[in-house]
Amino acid sequence: MSHQTWLWPALLSGLLAGLGLLPGLAGAPAPLSGKRQKTITNSIGMKLVLLPPGKFQMGSPKDEVDRARGEGPRHEVEITRPFCMGVYEVTQAQYARVMGKNPADFNTRRGGGPDHPVENVFWHDAVEFCRRLTALPAEKRNGHRYRLPSEAEWEYACRAGTTTPFNCGKTLSAKQANFDASSPYAGSGKGIPLRKTCKVGSFRPNAWGLYDMHGNVQEWCGDWYAENYYKESPRKDPTGPSRGSGRVVRGGGWFTCGNWCRSASRGGNGGLPALDVGFRVVLMHARVPGSG
Repeated sequence: MSHQTWLWPALLSGLLAGLGLLPGLAGAPAPLSGKRQKTITNSIGMKLVLLPPGKFQMGSPKDEVDRARGEGPRHEVEITRPFCMGVYEVTQAQYARVMGKNPADFNTRRGGGPDHPVENVFWHDAVEFCRRLTALPAEKRNGHRYRLPSEAEWEYACRAGTTTPFNCGKTLSAKQANFDASSPYAGSGKGIPLRKTCKVGSFRPNAWGLYDMHGNVQEWCGDWYAENYYKESPRKDPTGPSRGSGRVVRGGGWFTCGNWCRSASRGGNGGLPALDVGFRVVLMHARVPGSG
């Protein structure tokens, strides 16, 4: 077995125990914070955080305000393997470095910049970004393989152990995320929307250290979108239906109202670019420092 493969049972057990994450194997994982949080910085400066395996309730409860039909039935999902997820949405600078171009509408001439999330990206270009990032020499040496998150991984990461509509609670305000704050959620006071993207990491992260899981840009997932998929979704590591009406987008963006930013909110896009759709990446294999 390659010295770069880190998903060995003994090594993985020791790593998770050292991080205090083993309790998550039996159910909802404990929050990650402070020095206990394992992060990786890759060859292009992208920061990723290690998330433990665990179980969670996917979808929204029947009494959640503005619940949509495609968010049910609420059901238990188990993520059986640890994975690393981008702490931030992929930025314009990172996208340009890998792809050689910057398709973002909110570039430096339009009030954006290198540290803003890339948007206006086709789904297949987000997939291609992951392929090219994986193919970089430094990433290959470390055994890194990148892809878009599954819809289940995305919601699991977004919730970070919470069951409320947002990972920050029952409401969402302009102080917590970049969205259309003139249309807030569940009694939160109205705010003044930015009407554009903002720098990644401009708001507080969730309990697992992930920024902008609500708002800024909607995020591509790897799955096909099907409204009724939850009725037949497997319990362990679901990856979506074999076909659908588009590709899943999650999290809401600067253009969307508070309702669309909820942890359970889901939508389908035909793979076309939009000014409020970007993405973040998942890393499945990584060489643990000191393992060889």
